[in-house]
Amino acid sequence: MTVTFTLRNETPADVGAITEVTMAAFESLAISQQTEHFIVAALRAAGALTVSLVAESGGQVIGHIGFSPVVLSDGTPAWYGLGPVSVLPPFQRQGVGRALIQEGLARLKALGAQGCCLVGHPGYYQQFGFRNTQELVLEGVPPEVFFALSFDGHVPRGTVTFHEGFCADGSGTLAKDGTAKAAPER
Repeated sequence: MTVTFTLRNETPADVGAITEVTMAAFESLAISQQTEHFIVAALRAAGALTVSLVAESGGQVIGHIGFSPVVLSDGTPAWYGLGPVSVLPPFQRQGVGRALIQEGLARLKALGAQGCCLVGHPGYYQQFGFRNTQELVLEGVPPEVFFALSFDGHVPRGTVTFHEGFCADGSGTLAKDGTAKAAPER
């Protein structure tokens, strides 16, 4: 069965549904610490969701993706982090996540972004042009799960720092240890 869905910008009315989708998408993922919904909320509260899209089917939000600015140690501007990306389990593996990623990347390019990076499953994100790179690193994250995609052909050199919202854990405070947490799409 193929699901029919539309993609659109997040609205304030979607916040609760996005939380539910994100929690459900990561609930059974062994590598998840079940903090992805806190990350989305922290990014939203900080005004750091540059692109925030939902997939909707039959009036129900079935997927979500967020993109937020990252800081590169070499000073290269206009790079973004992808994630989290979430799809309700009954709608996974039906192209919803792929469509969210493709549309999100297109919107970043339209905004003048120079590139995007993420932490995710090896083997999945190459279909979108993401590659492991030695030039760009995320400290504390194995290089085989850190990916970058340059929109202009230039891969910066240095260290990536994701927004502090990626450290949100629901405790009401954000960790200040500089670690980043990004979860892969399933």
